[in-house]
Amino acid sequence: MDDELHERIRAVITGVPAGTVATYGDIAALSGAPSPRLVGRVLAEDGHDLPWHRILRADGTPAPHLAHEQLERLRAEGVLADGPRVNLRKYRRQVEPDSADGPGTLF
Repeated sequence: MDDELHERIRAVITGVPAGTVATYGDIAALSGAPSPRLVGRVLAEDGHDLPWHRILRADGTPAPHLAHEQLERLRAEGVLADGPRVNLRKYRRQVEPDSADGPGTLF
């Protein structure tokens, strides 16, 4: 992965506001990453200063090894889980399609 893609992924994650969530796939699509797994890799290796807790799997569940802390952090921001899952229809940030200026943004 080149530095430019790495920084685009970080920038898109940073843009996910408190009280909302995005999926790894959302971040991959917006940043131009070839795979949601690459987003997970960036978070694992260089995500300590990012709002990592706002990024969920496609089914609305957190990473199993971080589930308790992740759901606590989301709850503190007003994102309530139904059991182990966050309702993506309610809390997911809407994604605008790509524009002529570059990749889409989370709004």
